Amino acid sequence: MGKKKKEVIRVVLDTNVLISALLFTGEVSRLVELWQNRKIIPVISRETFAELRDVLQYPKFNLTGPEIIDIIESEILPYFDVIDVVREIQKVCRDPEDDKFIACAISAGVDYLVTGDRDLADMKRYKNIRIVTVGEFLTLFN
Repeated sequence: MGKKKKEVIRVVLDTNVLISALLFTGEVSRLVELWQNRKIIPVISRETFAELRDVLQYPKFNLTGPEIIDIIESEILPYFDVIDVVREIQKVCRDPEDDKFIACAISAGVDYLVTGDRDLADMKRYKNIRIVTVGEFLTLFN
């Protein structure tokens, strides 16, 4: 009997985690390697993508328009699944702005939502979705 092939993990990354993975080094940047090597498939919705695009434009990141386009075209579009939210989620998280990540995770049927946001992380779980920190998620790949 042959070895069973490991299934690729589909995951929602909140905006802070995604920005940190793309723009900074350290533990969180391992996520980029995981999606580039197709060990994970990050999932975004139109709503979570819009927030990512807006945050990339923050002056503190000092990114030009062409740099933002390059990040989206080279690091997001080739590796991420873009899904339509089929179930709106409201008033699930303490911070209603974070409900879009839960809606994305539910609509995509992922097992993990990776976050650095305390409002989400404190939930630990929503239905079948485990809400974990970057460190907790990365232990799956050690």
